[in-house]
Amino acid sequence: TIPGLIKELGDRGTRAAAVLTAGLDQNYGESEQTIQQAMLDAARPNLVRILGPNCLGIVLPHIGLNASFAHTSVEPGKIAFLSQSGALATSVLDWAKSSGIGFSCFVSLGNGADVDFGDTIDYLASDPDTQSILLYIESIKEPRKFMSAARAAARNKPVIAVKAGRMVEGARAAASHTGALAGADDVFDAALRRAGILRVKTIEALFDAVVTLAHAKPLQGERLTIFTNGGGPGVMATDALVEGGGKLAPISEETIAVLDAALPATWSRGNPVDIIGDAPPERYVDTLEALLKDDETGSIVFIHSPTAIVPSTEIAQALAPVAQKASRNVLTCWLGRDGVATARSIFSEAGLPTYDTPEDAVGAFLQLINYRRNHEMLMETPPSVSTGFQPMVRNARLVIEMVLTAGRQWLTEPEAKLVLSAYDIPTVETHVA
Repeated sequence: TIPGLIKELGDRGTRAAAVLTAGLDQNYGESEQTIQQAMLDAARPNLVRILGPNCLGIVLPHIGLNASFAHTSVEPGKIAFLSQSGALATSVLDWAKSSGIGFSCFVSLGNGADVDFGDTIDYLASDPDTQSILLYIESIKEPRKFMSAARAAARNKPVIAVKAGRMVEGARAAASHTGALAGADDVFDAALRRAGILRVKTIEALFDAVVTLAHAKPLQGERLTIFTNGGGPGVMATDALVEGGGKLAPISEETIAVLDAALPATWSRGNPVDIIGDAPPERYVDTLEALLKDDETGSIVFIHSPTAIVPSTEIAQALAPVAQKASRNVLTCWLGRDGVATARSIFSEAGLPTYDTPEDAVGAFLQLINYRRNHEMLMETPPSVSTGFQPMVRNARLVIEMVLTAGRQWLTEPEAKLVLSAYDIPTVETHVA
């Protein structure tokens, strides 16, 4: 039995075990105890830590450890991924391998009967091999432990989460899957922001977050310049930016003058910067260099639609070195599939983020903004109390004594506000009619 195996392993000196088996909520033999509880009881005397049950396992590529039944190998990298879903974990592994993304740590928590998010995040917060942490969450069993670990980790490195069970029906399914309550989504959302964690809504956004985190540079400002060879994609990107609360960057008159000399008279002369569909590689390079010299242009999203005039590969070969040397984020979208596959590979191999659609590229930029805002909020500290401040303790004590003398144990609202005001705590002005 699983409890018997855990006891035997503990007696032999084993300190950790990954239990992949599901269905441990059944009774253990004739007792009323579940198999899972019996397993935990068997582990306790020897302090054996349990990963799972109902999990995929754990992979640590840097030391060559693969204690999982994942269908593919995992390349070393700087991103840690923690998931309650084994099925999702294998999908992420498959996608990451084809995209050239590596991981420092890959953990499938399963039901999290013992080792949970709090434990793993706490470890990864100080892990030098991990630069960012991705979470797939269905439920949290120990919220305080999770929040404490998450806040500590988010101070040092990006933490991004996607949570299933946002709707009532999904939450019910998550509870049946992991055996824990999913919790109100708005409460969870507020908790993540408070912890400095960036939340994304979909698996697609999580994949984009992997690309963004793997290649992102420090954010310079919160404005965006859209650079494209077609008007339509530029408009779509602008819509996505404004809808997400972002702002277009202004382009200075000096930069417009430089672009006037390099571009046809029909170029857009504004943001989005439309350099027209017949642009040769030199026009792309001249435009990007001019935009990067302008400190006001912020981050840049480059969108390319394939044409028969100039192969996309030639454009990628010319642009990649310029974007690679940039001190700010240049996010790219190569629209299409077969016609731009090589161009997309050139940028990926150069460490430049590339996305499938204009909305995805703009969404990545908005993720960077939201992450920075969350991090700034996390790092805020309350202002120091003024050295000249003296609380009016006697006034507060008089109010309390008056209430106690009247035989009451509760303050009225006006009385409570008098006590707060004595300590210079702001209150809403109250008038009694």
